[in-house]
Amino acid sequence: MADYLEFKNAKCKDCYKCVRECPVKAIEVKDHQARIIESRCILCGHCTLICPQNAKIVHSSLEDIKQILNSGAKVIASVAPSFISSFGLSDFNVFKIALAKLGFFDAEETAYGAELVTQQYKTLLESKQFKNFITSACPAVCRLIQAYYPKALQYLAPVDSPMIAHAKMLRKQHPDAKIIFIGPCIAKKREAMESGIIDGVLTFDDMQELFHERNIVLDEIINISLENKRTTACLSKAYPISHGILKSFPELPKGYDYMAVDGPDRCVDALQNIDNLENVFLEMNICKDGCVNGPCSLSVNIKGGSIKATSEVLKYYKNDIRTLAPHQYEEYGIDLNKLYPRIRNNSMPPPEREIKSILAKIGKHSEEDELNCGACGYATCRDKAWAVYNGYTDAEICLPYMRERAESLSYEIIQHSPNGIILLDSDFYIQDINNKGRELLGINDTSVQGRHAKDFFNLVDFIIAYNEKRNVKVEKMFVPTTGKYVDVLITYLKEQNMLFGIFIDVSNQVNYDNEINKVKMETLKTTDEVIKKQMRVAQEIASLLGETTAETKVALLKLKKTLSEENNGKGVK
Repeated sequence: MADYLEFKNAKCKDCYKCVRECPVKAIEVKDHQARIIESRCILCGHCTLICPQNAKIVHSSLEDIKQILNSGAKVIASVAPSFISSFGLSDFNVFKIALAKLGFFDAEETAYGAELVTQQYKTLLESKQFKNFITSACPAVCRLIQAYYPKALQYLAPVDSPMIAHAKMLRKQHPDAKIIFIGPCIAKKREAMESGIIDGVLTFDDMQELFHERNIVLDEIINISLENKRTTACLSKAYPISHGILKSFPELPKGYDYMAVDGPDRCVDALQNIDNLENVFLEMNICKDGCVNGPCSLSVNIKGGSIKATSEVLKYYKNDIRTLAPHQYEEYGIDLNKLYPRIRNNSMPPPEREIKSILAKIGKHSEEDELNCGACGYATCRDKAWAVYNGYTDAEICLPYMRERAESLSYEIIQHSPNGIILLDSDFYIQDINNKGRELLGINDTSVQGRHAKDFFNLVDFIIAYNEKRNVKVEKMFVPTTGKYVDVLITYLKEQNMLFGIFIDVSNQVNYDNEINKVKMETLKTTDEVIKKQMRVAQEIASLLGETTAETKVALLKLKKTLSEENNGKGVK
């Protein structure tokens, strides 16, 4: 819906509230992002009001209309009666002066067109040709009937909406003028474009922005009285509230029971049961409490909300109960007949085998498995299967299924973890522990949940982690009951106010390190003994060498002396 409505990217939080609240399921969720399905959307704007992330983008024609105003063309505004509540005014002349400051040539209330529509309704009701009668003032309701409840088309009044009727009146008076509608409705944008006689639509949001931009303060435009050349159509000024169309009749034609139905749910309920009714006049409005609560109204910003807005319109309506006489409209000679053809969308009903196949993918193999919880945005699991079949959503978007799968996967991962895992509450009672945890701590009891952890291991480090609200790491903690050594990683879970512990078995490493240390110590001992022995040998060798040297020295000295004596004797002789 690029020209009218869409959602902002990266704002969606997977709440599916917009899908759940959309009366025609015209929203798809792909890659965690909600998007409008243009072919299905009736532009009721309800999704923009209920989105908790305010992710709406209502496309504005403000820049285009600024160009029209600056072009020098004669621009006339048709203003929806709900301006009273959105802008907190009680005099249309104030709004008219503000529009003149913006460059509008003239402005009138759309209630003049509503007066014509009411007269046309009266003529049709008096003809007795309708078993039931549905008003055609709300374009979103008309689209709802055309696209989704074609059996009710026979009851839809073949009459233009007040906006189109008023535009035809203005076009008759000012053939060369540009006509701009101002109101609180998104659906009016498409209706105006399709009509071919309205040049643009400004929402009340747009008007507020424009007044702010041009420094126009409505409260400062007071006590101004402009000559009004025609009688005010006050009865039809009640159109924007619930029962407002009924109030626009000076006297209700006999032969019908008159009801006002407002809000998406009630409209859908009425249309689903329309064939069970007879001689019922249905004033239908897609917005709860009427147009005063439209998606682009400013009433939500007013203290008291739509109830206060309705009260303001009633006061305005009751100020003057005069109405335009029928003959005053005859001079226009305009045709308000409007046919509303059936609109077909591209959605296809899936075969039963496809529904079963889609449901089976999310673990729903029997009727008992179909919870119909509505968490995915669809009322029933079969409705969800229809959306999956048409490509509007993914099968996996099923909260019970996703939760069950997540819990199953988490359980399997935790139970088959090579590490021990334990979860303690703030009082150090065991909330959960996996098989490996029981094995490492020597816990034979399989149902230890709810027992105090002190019965199984030393809690000192867990107490430190909890009291100091921090993570703690313990290396090579010895578990006496199993003879195991474990590294313990303790995490404090702030949001849950709990402790999460991971036990990592390091026994092999510790034992290996111990063996290595033992070998080292034995090697050192052996080396020490060898060194000592070598020292002893060296000392003994040295000692022996010392004695031998001394004896040799003595012998040599004796030999020398003997030789010397022999030499001396020979010389003497």
